[in-house]
Amino acid sequence: MKTIQYCLTDVFTQHPFGGNQLAVCLNAEGLTTETMQALAREFNLSETTFVLPPEQPEHTYRVRIFTPGRELPMAGHPSIGTAYILARKGLIQLTEPETAIVLEEKVGPIPMRLSIKDGAANSIQMQQPLPTFGPYFTDRATIARLLSIEEADLHPTLPIQAVSCGVPFLFVPVNSLEAIRKARLRQDVWEQTLQPMEANQVFVFTQETEHADSTVHCRMFAPAMGIVEDPATGAAHGPLGSYLLSQQLIQPGVEFISEQGFEMGRPSIVRVRIEQEDGRINGVYISGQCCFIGEGTIELPDNA
Repeated sequence: MKTIQYCLTDVFTQHPFGGNQLAVCLNAEGLTTETMQALAREFNLSETTFVLPPEQPEHTYRVRIFTPGRELPMAGHPSIGTAYILARKGLIQLTEPETAIVLEEKVGPIPMRLSIKDGAANSIQMQQPLPTFGPYFTDRATIARLLSIEEADLHPTLPIQAVSCGVPFLFVPVNSLEAIRKARLRQDVWEQTLQPMEANQVFVFTQETEHADSTVHCRMFAPAMGIVEDPATGAAHGPLGSYLLSQQLIQPGVEFISEQGFEMGRPSIVRVRIEQEDGRINGVYISGQCCFIGEGTIELPDNA
């Protein structure tokens, strides 16, 4: 039997049972893609990561990321959570006040910076690929029907647009907390309209927030990934920041706070910073904290 060591952590929170859950499998070398996908379904969390030796010696580790439904080219909370677990388990050398590592993901190398305090990782920053702005979705009536809200609940001037920093999302601005709280994704409408699209992950946000220091309040629905709703979507926050900057709703180089997961009882806080030079985005950064939950082992047949 092959013994797989795993750790559980909550990401984008300082408190147990908040944020987004993550399972990190530490000794994944030799596992097939099919076994990784089966393990992700077994954990049944929004994502599970598998830590492997890097393909390039100058990088720290290679990481593969799976939802219960498919493998992802990159993701935010899995990258931050994996870096946190690597630090906690002593698998990377920590130096105060900051430690830099590079994780290999499907989209390429992902630079990470760990803020170190008292010998442990405190806050972790991920640099994401630069954004690609996709098409607008102009059928507002269909989007309202998809989310079980009224068309009047949609923001009157901000566009519905696809944006990607490695994983594409369709960004849907709404007017208020009341509107976002009553959103319920209709699977039948999604299958008829968004499923064939590349950006079929639906990210809904409002500028009305629970906390006074937050800039946006968010929810994310991803049926194609096997995720009914996600409590914290790191991969969406680089594109979200890029969208907000393109609409002149944030300032370049100024960190803002996004809140997500409140409707699920798993409040999450994501910090985002978008750098710009000569009118072009040249840096996309998200960061957050993690809370260790536990660890264990899984026994697999040697041929898995």
